[in-house]
Parts: sequence; C-alpha cells; structure tokens
Amino acid sequence: MKPDIIVSAVQQPCNHDRQANLDFSIAKIHEAAAAKADLVVLPELHLGPYFCQNEDYNNFDLAQPIPGPATEILGNVAKKLEIVIVSTIFEKRAPGLYHNTAVVFDRDGRIAGKYRKMHIPDDPGFYEKYYFTPGDIGFKPIETSIGKLGVLVCWDQWFPEAARLMALAGADLLIYPTAIGWDPDDTQEEHQRQLNAWITIQRSHAVANGIPVVACNRIGFEAAPNSTAGIQFWGNSFIAGPQGEILTQADDSEVKLLTCRLDAARSERVRQIWPYLRDRRIDHYGNLTRRFID
Repeated sequence: MKPDIIVSAVQQPCNHDRQANLDFSIAKIHEAAAAKADLVVLPELHLGPYFCQNEDYNNFDLAQPIPGPATEILGNVAKKLEIVIVSTIFEKRAPGLYHNTAVVFDRDGRIAGKYRKMHIPDDPGFYEKYYFTPGDIGFKPIETSIGKLGVLVCWDQWFPEAARLMALAGADLLIYPTAIGWDPDDTQEEHQRQLNAWITIQRSHAVANGIPVVACNRIGFEAAPNSTAGIQFWGNSFIAGPQGEILTQADDSEVKLLTCRLDAARSERVRQIWPYLRDRRIDHYGNLTRRFID
C-alpha cells in the first residue's frame, strides 16, 4: 500500500429509480475526490433496491455483463477523477449464470479486477441462492495503483476464513460492500444484538489480520414485493484501523460520506507487535477444510 491513503465509503439509500441511484453514487464519488480520497467504496448492489427479498425470474433482467453499461460509466468517472472505485454489480456472465460481483476500477479507469461473492445466503428476505452462482475467482486481492484490496461482499464478512485468506495473499485492507438490515418485526433488543454482532465480527477481522477494514452498507426501508414486510437496512457503515479501532462511523439512517486517512506504516507496526501470522500453527489446521468434525 502507498505510505498512506485517504479512503471514503458512501452510505446511501438505493431506491427504485436506478439512474437516480447511479447519479447519487457518482455525486458522492465526486465529493470523495474533492476530499482528496484515493479510494471510494459503494454499497452492495447500489444500482437499485435489494431485489433478493423474493424469488422472481423477472429480476434477472436487472443483470448486466462485465464489462457493460454500468462499468463503462464508472470507469469513466474513475479516470476523470483519478480515484479508485469499488462497486458491486449483478453480473450476467452467461444465460442462466449470474453472480454478485464486486468490480474495482483503478485511477486510469480500467477494471483492475473483480471478485465474485463466495458465500451466498438463503434466508427469509435474503434469497440470494436463487439469483447468484457462488464465486469461482477465490479469495484473491485486487492489485491497484494504491495497493492490494481484499474485496469481499456482505455475507462473506461473517467468515474469518475469507478475511484470513485475503490477508495471507497480501491484502493491504479488507473491503465489505454490504446490504444488510433488520426485520422490522424483531424486537429492538434483537436489532441491537444483530448490529453489535455485525460490527464486532468485522472489527475482529481487522484485529486478527492487522489491517484496516472498510464496511459500507445501505440505509432505508425497502418493502418486499407484494407485501407489507421488508427490510430496514441498518447503515452503520464504518472504517476501522488495524487494531479494530473505529476511525469513522455513520448511524443507522444518515446519508454520509465517511472519509479518513489510513497509515500503512501503522499496519506494519501493529503486525510486528501482534505477530499472529508468525504464530499460526498451520501444521495443525488441516481440519479447517472439513465441513464438521464428528
């Protein structure tokens, strides 16, 4: 990573007007560039509402190829502003083959790389297995002009294995574009437990690997189709340092551009003080590749 970089994350609502969502994201990218940011992260599937609340084959019409219309626009923005952008797109790879894909644009506008979401949830209101094929690129950091970005997506953020593999492959920071929220019918106590767990697990990835974490979520209530139910996306986007310390954070409802400076030398120093990679007992971790130990 460069000696230090300025990182931004965009917390925004994602409404039904896809062009308005894209325009909003681009406006925030311009704000990030004006704040001298080297990198800006957008929420998961920021082009529209979270369509995975039900199973409807018509939603496959929302998918785009990569490269495609959205990547062309965002690539041009990255080049114009000389800023690295992380976006996630519903990728149409082939007829009947779709992915939830993060795309990284370098400062010159080219696609530096992509990451296809590996862990695919299938829960009430999050029927992603209907839409997304599990990723096949693996946990490989994306090389950019500002460093190696360990980009993962939403449900991936709960798995320490994914974060560790990105770190072992040389990631300078971990990035989690996200679309996660509450069931409004749950109690406030349950809401708080879920939010606390979400923040804690990602901060723990920073601690366990000695590198910063950028978590970027959407906000707002999105009703499920043909229903009064829906998801209240809980925002709370944050950027944490290599000891899990919160450097900047949004609340559960504000539109906000989070921006802070990350110091590569500090990450290196933290890893020297807390040498987890040195002390790993890799000779005894073979069972981690098993589903369960009976």
